[in-house]
Amino acid sequence: MITGEIKSQVDKVWNAFWTGGISNPLEVIEQITYLLFLKRLDENQTRAENKANRTGKPVENPVFPSGLDEKGRSYQDFRWSKFKNFSRDEMFTVFTEHIFPFLRTGLVQLATGEESSYAQHMKDARFTIPNAGLLEKVVDIIDEIPMDERDTKGDLYEYMLGKIASAGQNGQFRTPRHIIDLMVKMTAPQPMEAICDPAAGTAGFLVQAGEYLRQHNPNLLTSPEQGKFFHHGQFHGYDFDSTMLRIGSMNMLLHGVEDPDITYRDSLADLHSSEEEKYDVILANPPFAGSLDYENVAKDLLSLVKTKKTELLFLALFLRLLKPGGRGAVIVPDGVMFGSSAAHKALRKMLVEDHKFEGVVKLPSGVFKPYAGVSTAILFFTKTNSGGTDNVWFYDVASDGFSLDDKRAPLESSDLDDVLARWQTRTTTEAARTRTDQSFLVPKAEIAENGYDLSLNRYKEVEHEEIDHKKPADIIAELENLELEITVGLGELKELLK
Repeated sequence: MITGEIKSQVDKVWNAFWTGGISNPLEVIEQITYLLFLKRLDENQTRAENKANRTGKPVENPVFPSGLDEKGRSYQDFRWSKFKNFSRDEMFTVFTEHIFPFLRTGLVQLATGEESSYAQHMKDARFTIPNAGLLEKVVDIIDEIPMDERDTKGDLYEYMLGKIASAGQNGQFRTPRHIIDLMVKMTAPQPMEAICDPAAGTAGFLVQAGEYLRQHNPNLLTSPEQGKFFHHGQFHGYDFDSTMLRIGSMNMLLHGVEDPDITYRDSLADLHSSEEEKYDVILANPPFAGSLDYENVAKDLLSLVKTKKTELLFLALFLRLLKPGGRGAVIVPDGVMFGSSAAHKALRKMLVEDHKFEGVVKLPSGVFKPYAGVSTAILFFTKTNSGGTDNVWFYDVASDGFSLDDKRAPLESSDLDDVLARWQTRTTTEAARTRTDQSFLVPKAEIAENGYDLSLNRYKEVEHEEIDHKKPADIIAELENLELEITVGLGELKELLK
């Protein structure tokens, strides 16, 4: 958890950019990311040098080698520990003419000798800090922020991402961290399971999955096999926004994942034969209303569901990417639950009949404010290719712990802990719950009878309070008495006016 003092320092960085003329939140984060990456690379090499001094062996594949770059500047000048002490003008010149091209061309390598995912995405990056004064100010503030601990680095970046206060393009918006946390806990990823988000954005789901694995598996990184898989094979994210790829990669790096597979891909357009049945867990909040070139949609998805609705195509994609036995948790707009088109019905039937469809968590409509007011739900399912749906578990979330207006102020109460607790008992004690409760089970046969409608309101029963009304004759008598009183009162008033 980062302190109020660190948040204040981050706010200073943010304000420095705004006063310097850079007001796009994503652009601000991207420019800060370059500097954080440079600082991290220097820390990596310093650790490698310390290890080399202890062992008497040379540093393998140094990030900052000895010698000069093609413009005659020493690579050692690129290191944060030296670069931060340059004069204002020299700092700007060295960064713009030497360090940034060094980062962008993909020459950067981690101490392992492997090109990092982040370095790959730097190749088309742009440096937009306009002047030496702003760069110096930002470097000074970043240098003051303590970033020794992985948790601090990760929380720091999450705090910056939380400053994105406007929806992205193509229906993208950032998923609140507490909702991500709930979905990760409910899917419970395990060591050696490949985890994927085909609409990764800032990689929030992958980051939280990594944190969950660390917390629940104390020996995760001491096992050579599990540790190697964690850093190089466990996390996979796709996006077609190069800025998001850079930000998502850095988010993973600052949360301690050395080489995540964060890849440029239009998930709905590319053929998926190489990725088919590759992943154990999919966690995602795909775009709901993005623009879509129907002619460019992969034929293997259209063979599952013919539609232009991105949310339906993404669900079909998840089913294709998951291994048999793989688990999916995905946020969808309410329309997926009850849409009457042939594609909507076919996809819901596929989920219920061909796989094990397990649950629907209905979220309040204000969860994604200030980005959007859309009403959503989380779907949970396991790919089986052979059915397995017995009962479907529903939960109606009234409060996610924050107000449902644009301010999203913290509240004292939240249903999310109860969601997780009841999810874990959905095959036992939840069976005794009634349809008037906040959570309940619905048999598969009943869902089939209702045209595979998965909307909670279709099955939830509202308990009306019984009110003892007066008999009509008594009400009429009271009205007659009231009318008589009015007549008498008017008569008395007339007498007074004579």
